[in-house]
Amino acid sequence: MQRGSLGMFKCFMFDINDVLLSTAVSGVVNTGRPLKMAAELHPRSGKLIGLSNSNRTARRNQPVQEFNHGLVLSKEPLRDRDVFTVRIDKKVNSWSGSIEIGVTALDPATLDFPSSATGLKGGSWIVSGCSVLRDGRSVLEEYGRDLDQLAEGDRVGIQRSSRGELHLWVNGQDCGAAASGLPPKLWAVVDLYGKCTQVTVVSCEPPPPSSSSFLSSVLTEHQLFDVFNNAIVSFYHGGNANNSPASNGGLGPGALTGGMTTNDALLFHEKCGTLIKLSNNNKTAERRRPLDEFNNGVVMTNRPLRHNEMFEIRIDKLVDKWSGSIEIGVTTHNPNNLDYPATMTNLRSGTIMMSGCGILTNGKGTRREYCEFSLDELQEGDHIGLMRKASGALHFYINGIDQGVAAAQTPGVVYGVVDLYGMAVKVTIVHNHNHSDRLRRNNAIMRALSPDVGRPRPSLSLTPDPEGPDRLLFHPNCGQKAAIISDGRTALRPHATDDFNHGVVLSSRPLRSNEVFQVRIDKMVDKWAGSIEIGVTTHNPAYLQLPSTMTNLRSGTWMMTGNGVMHNGTTILDEYGHNLDRLKAGDTVGVVRKEDGSLHFFVNGVAQGPAAWNVPPSVYAVVDLYGQAAQATIMDDMVDLPPLPEDSSEGPMVMSPGSPCSVGGATTTSDLRFHQLHGTNAVITNGGRTALRQNCRSEFNDAIVISNRCLRDGELFEIVIQKMVDRWSGSIEAGVTAIRPEELEFPNTMTDIDYDTWMLSGTAIMQDGNTMRNNYGCDLDSLTTGSRIGMMRSASGDLHYYINGVDQGVACSGLPPEVYAVIDLYGQCVQVSITSSSGPLDNSLCTSNITEKSFPIHSPVAGVAHRLHSKHGKNVVLLGEGCQAVRVGGYAHGIVFSAKELKADELFEVRIDEVDEQWCGSLHIGLTTLAPPELPSCPLSGLSPSLPHLRTKVTWLLCGSEVLRNGVLQRQNYGCSLDRLTVGNRVGVKRCSDDTMHIFIDGEDMGPAATAVAKNVFAVLDLYGRITAVSIVSSSLMEEVESIKAPSLSSDSCSEGEEDITPPCALVPTIMAFLENHGKNIQLSNQNLTAARVSSYNQGLLVTAQPLARQQLFQVIDRLNPSWTSSLSLGVIGHSPDRLNFPSTACCLKRSTWLLQRDSVFHNSLKICENYGPNLDTCPEGTVLGLLVDTNSCLHLYVNGMDQGVAAQDIPSPCYPFIDLYGQCEQVTIVTNNVPAVGGESGETRCQGDMEKADMVDGIKESVCWTPPPEVNPNKTCEYQALCSRFKDLLTLPDGYFSEDAKYNLCYCESCHKLRGDEAYYKRGEPPRDYALPFGWCRFALRIKPHCEVSNALKKWHIAYHGTSVGALRRTLDHSQLLPGTSSVFSVSPVKVEGPNGYSEPEENMSPGREVPRVRLSPTMRYSGLEIFAPKVQFRDPRSHRCHQAQVGFQVCVRPGSYKVGPQTLGHSEPLDPRFSNSEIEWITKEQGGTLLYGLLVRIE
Repeated sequence: MQRGSLGMFKCFMFDINDVLLSTAVSGVVNTGRPLKMAAELHPRSGKLIGLSNSNRTARRNQPVQEFNHGLVLSKEPLRDRDVFTVRIDKKVNSWSGSIEIGVTALDPATLDFPSSATGLKGGSWIVSGCSVLRDGRSVLEEYGRDLDQLAEGDRVGIQRSSRGELHLWVNGQDCGAAASGLPPKLWAVVDLYGKCTQVTVVSCEPPPPSSSSFLSSVLTEHQLFDVFNNAIVSFYHGGNANNSPASNGGLGPGALTGGMTTNDALLFHEKCGTLIKLSNNNKTAERRRPLDEFNNGVVMTNRPLRHNEMFEIRIDKLVDKWSGSIEIGVTTHNPNNLDYPATMTNLRSGTIMMSGCGILTNGKGTRREYCEFSLDELQEGDHIGLMRKASGALHFYINGIDQGVAAAQTPGVVYGVVDLYGMAVKVTIVHNHNHSDRLRRNNAIMRALSPDVGRPRPSLSLTPDPEGPDRLLFHPNCGQKAAIISDGRTALRPHATDDFNHGVVLSSRPLRSNEVFQVRIDKMVDKWAGSIEIGVTTHNPAYLQLPSTMTNLRSGTWMMTGNGVMHNGTTILDEYGHNLDRLKAGDTVGVVRKEDGSLHFFVNGVAQGPAAWNVPPSVYAVVDLYGQAAQATIMDDMVDLPPLPEDSSEGPMVMSPGSPCSVGGATTTSDLRFHQLHGTNAVITNGGRTALRQNCRSEFNDAIVISNRCLRDGELFEIVIQKMVDRWSGSIEAGVTAIRPEELEFPNTMTDIDYDTWMLSGTAIMQDGNTMRNNYGCDLDSLTTGSRIGMMRSASGDLHYYINGVDQGVACSGLPPEVYAVIDLYGQCVQVSITSSSGPLDNSLCTSNITEKSFPIHSPVAGVAHRLHSKHGKNVVLLGEGCQAVRVGGYAHGIVFSAKELKADELFEVRIDEVDEQWCGSLHIGLTTLAPPELPSCPLSGLSPSLPHLRTKVTWLLCGSEVLRNGVLQRQNYGCSLDRLTVGNRVGVKRCSDDTMHIFIDGEDMGPAATAVAKNVFAVLDLYGRITAVSIVSSSLMEEVESIKAPSLSSDSCSEGEEDITPPCALVPTIMAFLENHGKNIQLSNQNLTAARVSSYNQGLLVTAQPLARQQLFQVIDRLNPSWTSSLSLGVIGHSPDRLNFPSTACCLKRSTWLLQRDSVFHNSLKICENYGPNLDTCPEGTVLGLLVDTNSCLHLYVNGMDQGVAAQDIPSPCYPFIDLYGQCEQVTIVTNNVPAVGGESGETRCQGDMEKADMVDGIKESVCWTPPPEVNPNKTCEYQALCSRFKDLLTLPDGYFSEDAKYNLCYCESCHKLRGDEAYYKRGEPPRDYALPFGWCRFALRIKPHCEVSNALKKWHIAYHGTSVGALRRTLDHSQLLPGTSSVFSVSPVKVEGPNGYSEPEENMSPGREVPRVRLSPTMRYSGLEIFAPKVQFRDPRSHRCHQAQVGFQVCVRPGSYKVGPQTLGHSEPLDPRFSNSEIEWITKEQGGTLLYGLLVRIE
């Protein structure tokens, strides 16, 4: 078998060689061929073309101002097999797109030249980028080389073969047949488009006949490997090599494998919206009459999407007339059978759409804040994509960036759909989605393989230099998101805050026995879980298809990950050595294979012991820059290591070894600043040391800044990138200019200047707008937040760039003596600051991309300085560690919050720094119960434009001299008017211990401004109108004082007096915090009081560092994510957690463990108790869970301060509380004395002032005794309430009938009412009368009209219930009261089949002869909810598609005396409710206006 296979392969290799030689051999002996065609251009050309060099060179005039009208044609028609070849002489970076080449049957002598080659008709074939177009329509995608990526010096040619086929040649390599059936008489066409500005014709002759030399010179080792692999696959699948495109003359991989035709490509379906016009082979859709019509623009794909197939479109045209813009998504509807709606969100079934920044399912909003990007803000040229994964998850992509899971379960067969709505007019389907990723990787490899580009450095080769030391370096073939720099010694993930994997790098050669491979971690990011992984592999990096993470490789691989060791993706050691996930920047890790075949790892030089045995020789070292690990450098003794990127010691002198210092020396403060003159969109702050681009998500240029003076010889001008956005392509550009700032007319971008200017853009060095040199030693587009860029003009006139203190070599020479530093805040780069010798600068990468730890403002008050929260209005920028706020645009959207809640009698004070007199209005200041951490991440949505409109939570504020509460005027003429504030004035706010708010102006107390202020409040300010900048001048209380002061359990919030004495041990409880040792997906913050799971759904175990003392209550507040199922579990362990190896979930702990999970109790993973307390999986967000071990060693669970009884006995001492952040539960915070327990005593006191008066009657609290915080949507956490809410949505009742305050929507399912601790019965009214809570129902609060009777009704009226039918709901709500004829006791009919709206209902009995004068009520839903009063209807849940039965009713207030109490009229003999006898369970009223609708009740089976 082996011999036969080998022989067959040898025979096949012979066939392949025949194929590869066929082109060179065919047609060589052709003695009758006419003379060679003239290699010249036709004198007629595009209107911007200038010809020279005997019409062999063409140049596009005004290359920076114009991008088209650069068309040239050959002087004579092409002869068969002649390759018309041109060389790219010059390119500019101002434009996208580049050279286009092809053929046309149009005679240039009579041609009316279009603006670009794609406009040629009448028999024209053009290669543009990766596409082939015929008469302007795409006929082939993903063909050959991407012409847009060709560089200066590259050669590109076009050929018509003797068979009438079109071939593209790039640098002597045939890309295969691009088209067939070409006419015999054709002229070559070259379009100097976009970046391409000059070409020269170099030849017009057949390809060289030499075959073997051609193969050896053109095909690299990798290409040959791909060629033979593809050929072997084709052979074994029954293919014939002679039938491949290569047999027609193709040699490259593209020729052997062929191109992807558009036969099965995604296109738009012929059937579309009424205003849609399709073009470009159905790849482009455009809405007609865009200025007159804004909808009827729905288009769908021509076939269903495949699993993991990207459907991506490019926005080609927008108009400014309408609001709203493009919407995109998927639908199960077949376009052939669909009656297209005006807008896709009108479709109520089988549709998931992204609209704005939210997700709509079947036209209903399911996720308000899905991602940071809003589709309404995208611009022309932006890309939007979507993909249905094989798992069923739907993802959306904005400009190639994955926005995460939008819907977890998407049907298997879905079509892509685009709604050209509002501003969106025209889009085009994009097919080459992965091109940018391939390009980034190729650029990284090319940089590593180009020793002669950039700064002088030793040659980097795949084989060691025999003359030099055989050093260990990184191989240039690396992960998709990785790059190799510093002569192969450093590996990094340039976009570490965007991607967490694809960072695998290998050594350039195998390790020798006993040779230690050691790397230093240079840079870390805090965004991800997990960190660096290191190991060895038998795979040669030259041929390895690198995986996303090395642990995915299932052969020949040994890796240390975390504190375990994995072999071929399987864990072989659970607890091994130091945990790599806890390493920091500067730490080192290493690996060695010893002569005996054992594998050992090192951490900071300390051997961790043997990890594996029988490891074969000749293994390559592997480093996986995963998660937090962003950059690593190989350590050896041959040369000094470069400094850590984060090192910034004492100014420019120590930025790098040997780097130039300022003239003034390291001890003097540099006077370099940004000049006051700058680009239109630039803003200079912080005394001239900080520059930022305002409106960074809508403007990408016009933000040039320049130094305030010339650079001295040898002086380093260095800036640090402080903020970036992901919206644009391109990034910061830096350089120097000899133009004085006063004489500079600031252009859009600095590369538009055509004299006395030298700039670095990406990797290109540009002089006067023209590229002098490509592939300089660094790429500015790859820099991230925290990176430093420096420029220095040497005494000899050379320009040097420094990246993170490392000299990148000479960029250009011959600079004049007086040049200014220039920074262009372009594209992604938004904010920079000048570094100086005044002190170290923190350059760590921060995930928020907000300026942090840059310019500290020292507080004049002792203590810990106050800070502003990172969540703020969209026009605000924070500086100086959050101590300064600047409004950078407009007059509004300037709201900022204190970073923490204010303590009692704590003053929060700011100073006015800047005033802009062009605006009216002034600063607003006050207190709010709105917690800024719970605001959406996207600053553009979620905050009101000004503080008086902030009404989502209770807010007290001073506006001018008026005090407002939630925008309602409380008092006038309070103190001094804030409208008179000017620069230097101080304004402060304090919440006093008597629950009053005081305002301070210049230190003077203006007296109480508001009363009954809640305890848990944040200071809030609005930089409105004239006030544009403030800085904090106050401090919080001393931390030392706080740590000494023991929290008291008998605070003023207790209401029981001194009789309820707490044991002495509880008066000084142990201060609890989480242990640093925890699950690998956990991240601690807030002094280890807060823990968050930052990845996946498990690996979230954490334990306290201190044991739990007897009678001490340990409590936590949780935060939920509804994307997962299940939730938090908690318990105690009876042994020290210091050496605990944390499993993936708590149920795997099997030693001295007591666990509370769902409604069960487990001991050592065995269930010992069921139906204990509420189900923890249904606890809503904000629930306070506590653990207490009493003096009898019994474990208790507390829910919102309520003891659920004994859960377990014989708990050992000491014991440690632990929590498993599993599934929905993503974050918990330990409740301290500063964080009152929600629902506990302090919680009741806190929300007392916010309760309606009717909630307290005769000292008995109604069902809102514990209400979730208003900002919490219970639909997120209670599945039953979410189901009821979806049914309510199906009823299509107007939103105006329902209360906007979601906290009054209560679920009375078993879990929810147990969590609140509801009692079954309460009293209400005058005289008080009992009523039962509607257990099993869900209440949606109704809006109550503010007439004079309402306050009386809520206080003095009784509570009752009324069952009704679905059909009577709207009529009842329209009249705002129960009406005779709506009582469903007269409307019983069988359940119908499902109706068109997703539910069915019985018909009302509308017999004209029947009169219904009375309305039936009951104090309990056990009677009013009977099916005879509340008939069941059947409906289908739009989410689960399951059928349910539902009932509806009303909770009403009824006027005392307006009704008559009587017996039940249904003939029941058994008691219906234990509290009410059957003789008093039915109330009858005849009075109109005697009832007030309070809530809609829904029950679902």
